[in-house]
Amino acid sequence: MAPTVLLAVLALLALVAPGLGVAPGCDYPAHRWCSSRDIAAACQVESRCPSLPRSAAAPVQLSLYYESLCPACREFLVLKLFPTWLLLPEEMLNITLVPYGNAEERNISGKLDFQCQHGPEECLGNMIEACLMHEAQNFSTYFAVIFCMESGSSVTKNLEACLQIYAPEVDSSRIAACVQGDTGVALMHHNAQLTEALEPPHQYVPWITINGKHTDELQAQAEVSLLGLVCQLYQGDKPEVCGGSKAPKFPSGCRR
Repeated sequence: MAPTVLLAVLALLALVAPGLGVAPGCDYPAHRWCSSRDIAAACQVESRCPSLPRSAAAPVQLSLYYESLCPACREFLVLKLFPTWLLLPEEMLNITLVPYGNAEERNISGKLDFQCQHGPEECLGNMIEACLMHEAQNFSTYFAVIFCMESGSSVTKNLEACLQIYAPEVDSSRIAACVQGDTGVALMHHNAQLTEALEPPHQYVPWITINGKHTDELQAQAEVSLLGLVCQLYQGDKPEVCGGSKAPKFPSGCRR
């Protein structure tokens, strides 16, 4: 319903049935009820004013430190993080993905080398996802592809199919060149630095920070009900989906 039509309906209601659905203490004429959020709140008609501007608030910042083949990481990303991101407005949640986890970086004769908890295949998966992020740039694009890769049977073999479905505009040959060249190594070195700089140091993956902080309580809340946690922490106007959510706990993470 157009705002002008809605205001006309509200004004008519005020004339026919004063006080119907309007707070008794509302001292504003009907044509002003939707003119500002404060007035709409005073008259208890916010739900009838779709044109009201949303209040500005900082998004909840979530960083996920993970590794591509860790079962608990994959489950959190696929079953919790991606669905939560889909459900919430873009301005509510800002996600940073850091594929590295419990890997180890070594300098061998001046050349960086990486050893991963689940073997060379995981190192390849980590680097593919890092290069995908580097090439795609747009979060919505690369997160959908990573979701597809992590939810499939083989993370490292799903790239082409997932690109065709979610990001056909991204050139897979550029990702391959990144993986095979110096750029991929540099990206993994950067992820290693980010992971090693965590305070407190990470003890397992998935390792989740919320607004730059990690605590056992925040980790547990994120794993049990990420949607509920984000809704609780966000300081702006909250969508209907924030009415509450419950979910079973995830399996224990991949410890070092």
